[in-house]
Amino acid sequence: MSADWQFETEAIRSGIYRSSQGEHSEGLYLTSSYLFESAEHAAARFDGSDVGNVYSRYTNPTVEMFEKRFAALAGADKAAACASGMSAILGVAMAHLQQGDQVVISRSIFGTSTSLFLQYMQKFGVSVVQVDLTDLDAWRAAINSSTKLLFAETPSNPLSEVADINELATLAHAVNALLVIDNTFCTPALQSPLKLGADISLYSATKYIDGQGRVLGGVVCGSNELVDPVVGFLRTLGATLSAFNAWVLLKGLETLSLRMQRHCDNALRVATWLNENANVAKVYYAGLEGHEGHQLAVRQQSGFGAVVSFEVYGGKDEAFKVINATKMLSITANLGDAKSTIVHPATTTHGRLTLEQRQQAGISEGLIRLSVGLEAAEDIIADLARGLG
Repeated sequence: MSADWQFETEAIRSGIYRSSQGEHSEGLYLTSSYLFESAEHAAARFDGSDVGNVYSRYTNPTVEMFEKRFAALAGADKAAACASGMSAILGVAMAHLQQGDQVVISRSIFGTSTSLFLQYMQKFGVSVVQVDLTDLDAWRAAINSSTKLLFAETPSNPLSEVADINELATLAHAVNALLVIDNTFCTPALQSPLKLGADISLYSATKYIDGQGRVLGGVVCGSNELVDPVVGFLRTLGATLSAFNAWVLLKGLETLSLRMQRHCDNALRVATWLNENANVAKVYYAGLEGHEGHQLAVRQQSGFGAVVSFEVYGGKDEAFKVINATKMLSITANLGDAKSTIVHPATTTHGRLTLEQRQQAGISEGLIRLSVGLEAAEDIIADLARGLG
């Protein structure tokens, strides 16, 4: 690793560990446990006086390579690899919250993230307050002396709302709370929350980090002081990343920068076409100059991402017609894939929320979410035109 390397080089060269065999590609260590030279050696490994691998739920060379490379890309001291994006969020919550604490979360986060806080964290005595992502006054009013964590996703899922990370960090730090940013949509290739003041950035590596819809994974990034407790939770509960998934994600990182550039280019072309379509009521994409978060996105992101959502006239029935008319797009709730995907959030990704919660989050019955892939933009547009004209 070199302090002089650019992002693209770090994504290919950082964190490589080579065995005595001198393999060029990163090694895939498919083993559950490791041998010790003696009983004394085993004891030393377990008491920490000798550093090394003990059990793959704790450490694995392939997973460690992924963690080191990701930390370099995210500008973090340390990265903790997790079994999924949701286990990353759970790990942060369990490591840094306890009974009596308060969490302030945005309404504009992934539906399952909302469920985690409202259904499960509150069950264990953590109070949760929801606020509008872009309303700084609402965040300010919700924070009190028991607030320990602010959690936001920016750009948001699925409306591409943009939060001012630096301002949220200022609010959090005024009461010694942590600001946690879900940076899944941008990845470190487009946005660096830690450099903007966030304490922890986390990711569903299942999305753009993999980039081809193959494996699940998650990552938590930050200082050693903040990530170490997360590592302890993950190791104890077993929500760690498998060696095989880590190896796949390492390969995904090698092409991340190139892919994100193409994703952004395609998404802007698709969003522009949708914005001019008479059958579309509204388009949500921060890359459009008319989007209320456009200028903020220009300041804190190097690209606008690939998630484009839009509302059609006629509610759910018309939205279903548009989705079902496509022939090439994949009807699936995943995103961040090389293949473009299309889904109806109100009945899928945010379907577990109540009607009131969906309304507060801006998830209408006519809303459709696109994850714009790497196909030719002309072909994506032509497929959408089957149902939109």
